[in-house]
Amino acid sequence: MQRDTEEFIELLTGAQSAVFGYILSLCHDHARAQDVLQETNVTIWRKAEDYEPGTNFTAWACRIAYFHVLNQRRKLSREQLVFDEEVFDYLAERQEQRSEGADARLRALRHCVEGLPPKQRQLIERRYEPGASVKAMAEEDRSTEGAVSQALFRIRAALQRCIERRVAAEKSGLRPAAGG
Repeated sequence: MQRDTEEFIELLTGAQSAVFGYILSLCHDHARAQDVLQETNVTIWRKAEDYEPGTNFTAWACRIAYFHVLNQRRKLSREQLVFDEEVFDYLAERQEQRSEGADARLRALRHCVEGLPPKQRQLIERRYEPGASVKAMAEEDRSTEGAVSQALFRIRAALQRCIERRVAAEKSGLRPAAGG
């Protein structure tokens, strides 16, 4: 894949928060994680042609990040106490598994939000707009904060159930039902 294609740029920018979270979970230092992310991005950019379209971009990027974190750890091991390689590899593997699970949950969330009745979808979308508050929503709807909060609670509960069903179905290899 060419690094200057729109698709590659979208994949790279879309994976930034997941890759940063992965790096941060391994090195536990925000500033160091930002440095490693920048090094990782340079490598990803250089290795763009090695990426196979259709595969999990975030997993590929996290694997590159893993080697940068490992390299950083080796440099730091001379300076301070660090986990041994086995513990580090275990933590990296666990974080990769969490990252894969997060991708599935995000896909499920998008599907479940799209499947909400229009009024519920509008309410949940309004709640997560920048600067939105339950109080302001209640005023706009000429309702009470309690009524808006209760409606949001019910929508979130329905979304949670829908997400759990879809993720379980995906893990089992089954196709999720139309409603969930």
